[in-house]
Amino acid sequence: MLPCPASSTRSPSSRPRRPRATSRRCSPADGAWLASPSRSSLPRSERDGPVTGEAEPQRQGRLIGTALLADLEATARELAGAAGAEITAALGRSVSVDYKTEGKPDEGAPTDPVSEVDRAVEAMIRERLAARFPDHAILGEEQDDAPLPDAEYLWAIDPVDGTTNFVNRYPLFAASVGVLHESVPVAGAIWCSASHGLGPGVYHAHHGGPLGFNGEPVETVENEGVRRSLSAVPGGAPGRAASWDNRVTGSAAIECAYVAAGIFTTAQFWGVHAWDLAAGLVLVEAAGREALIREGSTWKPFERFVPPARVPEDRTPTLRDWSRPVLVGTPEGLTQLRERIRRPGIIQRAARRLRGR
Repeated sequence: MLPCPASSTRSPSSRPRRPRATSRRCSPADGAWLASPSRSSLPRSERDGPVTGEAEPQRQGRLIGTALLADLEATARELAGAAGAEITAALGRSVSVDYKTEGKPDEGAPTDPVSEVDRAVEAMIRERLAARFPDHAILGEEQDDAPLPDAEYLWAIDPVDGTTNFVNRYPLFAASVGVLHESVPVAGAIWCSASHGLGPGVYHAHHGGPLGFNGEPVETVENEGVRRSLSAVPGGAPGRAASWDNRVTGSAAIECAYVAAGIFTTAQFWGVHAWDLAAGLVLVEAAGREALIREGSTWKPFERFVPPARVPEDRTPTLRDWSRPVLVGTPEGLTQLRERIRRPGIIQRAARRLRGR
């Protein structure tokens, strides 16, 4: 993720450190250092807002004003909340469900459901975004269109994350709205059907700001009496690790939000897409947690979404094609998780599960 803008002079050769739970956080006045000038639909006086901080030597561009970041967060929060209202209203009626992947005769039922609520929620969000930010691109799970390659801002939407849970009325599902600038997550909001406060609500944040829930700051409380924590894992993973018990939620967005809120120590993702993580990575960063992406045989700090070099079809890859292994969690939890993943067979078993074997 992006480092906090510097508060003191540093040499061009020094490398910025990633934020940790005990390290300095960006203040609201810091702004966010991004790759190029902003082209917001806000007036210039608001768009350029109060900003401070040094430019990183290895980047080109300028700071984005905190007024814009706050506006993006507020819009994401509003849209996630509206999505949650539509999802909740649909629980009392029968909804139609289709499946993107039909099961083979020897493999049982079809997979990857999409309901009429998924489509309706995404259409609502797209309509509101087009009116509010007409020059921003949109990447949604349910509309199979490629995002504009030259768009500076891109909204990544998962209208119902955990559709299988939702259509079966298992009460763990979410609506995720994330904002990317030059492919870097900068603002996001996730409506969750259940939260650290037991009821539904919206987790939200922007780069450099604190984690919020329904407009109020979230303060994670460490319970020193708890000797085993929880970690989110894909289906089929072993149920226990050295320091935690594993849980499967069926929603990547909820797992990111729960890591940010301090419910989960870590979460691991092996077959997700940009719309699954765009908002959640902002929440994770705001809470002082970390995100790692697998590159080859190593794990590196996540910085931005990058389309794959190639796809099977004869076309140019886009962010719709992005799917990479990602880990999120506390620094200590990620250290333990990486050691566990290094054991022979862990990655191969995860890959087989994703292929449906």
